[in-house]
Amino acid sequence: PADVVEVRRDLIKTGNRDVQGLDFRWLSETNLTNPQFPESIVVLERREWGNFYGFLKAVYENDKKLDSADGANWQLLQERLLRTEELVGQISEIAKSDIGSINAELERLRLHQRRLELDGELDQAALKEIDDQKQTLNKEYEGLQKKLLTLYQAIRRDSIDMEIMDGRVVRLPMEKIVRAYRPNAMGVLDKAGFYLIKIWEFVSDEPREANTEGGIFPAIFGTVMMVLLMSVLVTPFGVIAAVYLREYAKQGPLTRLIRIAVNNLAGVPSIVYGVFGLGFFVYFLGGNIDQLFFPESLPAPTFGTPGIMWAAFTLAILTVPVVIVATEEGLSRIPRSIREGSLALGATKAETLWRTVLPMASPAMMTGMILAIARAAGEVAPLMLVGVVKLAPSLPLDGNFPYLHLDRKFMHLGFHIYDVGFQSPNVEAARPLVYATALLLVLVIVALNLTAILVRNRLREKYRALEG
Repeated sequence: PADVVEVRRDLIKTGNRDVQGLDFRWLSETNLTNPQFPESIVVLERREWGNFYGFLKAVYENDKKLDSADGANWQLLQERLLRTEELVGQISEIAKSDIGSINAELERLRLHQRRLELDGELDQAALKEIDDQKQTLNKEYEGLQKKLLTLYQAIRRDSIDMEIMDGRVVRLPMEKIVRAYRPNAMGVLDKAGFYLIKIWEFVSDEPREANTEGGIFPAIFGTVMMVLLMSVLVTPFGVIAAVYLREYAKQGPLTRLIRIAVNNLAGVPSIVYGVFGLGFFVYFLGGNIDQLFFPESLPAPTFGTPGIMWAAFTLAILTVPVVIVATEEGLSRIPRSIREGSLALGATKAETLWRTVLPMASPAMMTGMILAIARAAGEVAPLMLVGVVKLAPSLPLDGNFPYLHLDRKFMHLGFHIYDVGFQSPNVEAARPLVYATALLLVLVIVALNLTAILVRNRLREKYRALEG
């Protein structure tokens, strides 16, 4: 109609969620007049509550305002941010590495004492030795706690005043600030360098603010490690099953029925595998393993709870039909004359299989593994039941003995996408992270597949002459 006027609305990120309640606001173009881009406006990336936007007014040290000439506040802020970053690194090193190692050792001593008690071998000498070790560790712990307290007092020294868009001045502690920058004062090269820094932070840092900010390194690590474990498990089982079906099993109705069942397994919904993994691997196998090998830990489960090992086993069961089918196709393409020639030269059937048939079929095995990786890396539903979590406090691989902890839960890129996209309290702010994580998941799968493809092509070239 002629009397209808179209008005454009823009979604503006205003930040300052802890002060003003909202991160984003819709503004119509009629309410936007005389837009300006002041170079002095500052963006603060914080550990909590998202970005903060405003004008830097003053820098404080122990609540005492630092006298500075015009424009010197920015330099003071940068200097104190470097100091804060160094202190944060020291605190993280002590809290996660040093104190974490002491806690792990104390837990090991507790379990050792409990094991001796269950075995009836806990005498006074053993108890005294354990108590002495505990006292030594507790003294180290107290020293680290005092050092941490000193660092916490030091990091709380500095603060700043920021003027926000409604004219109010807000005091912000420096310990909550990750980075400060002035985007309107950046040139092209400055922005390019800043983007590279943010990309590196995205792939190398840990998440913060309910996974909506920071990096996704634990999710990358968990995804790659789970896929590698799955590949190590599924390839031998799939190859052995395919070799038996093709080379040893009598080609009768039962073998045909097994092949049909294997092909149909590829069509079973993945959530069914998750339920199977939870019931069989976690509760049955894991529960019995705990009773046999870790009775000192009970009733707290060790392997009787979802973890990265059970996730790898579950996805191995899910992808084994793909490996079987691909390997069988590779075995069927090897000419019969190759086998007969090997047998005629005096080789046994096992030697023919091991030295001639399997090497020539290795490209097909690699094809099966590539397809298994592509299928497993993107699965989310079964992992939600057998080990994946929103935020893992520690990686499955660390510096504490036995270094590889297969009983730990892990983060996964696929679940991270679901969590950030649909469980985030701040959906608009998390949307770019969803797209970036999805792209990274694709790149991780491509990288894993390219590695397997390169190995397959080398094997294919090696045996091309024999196949001809």
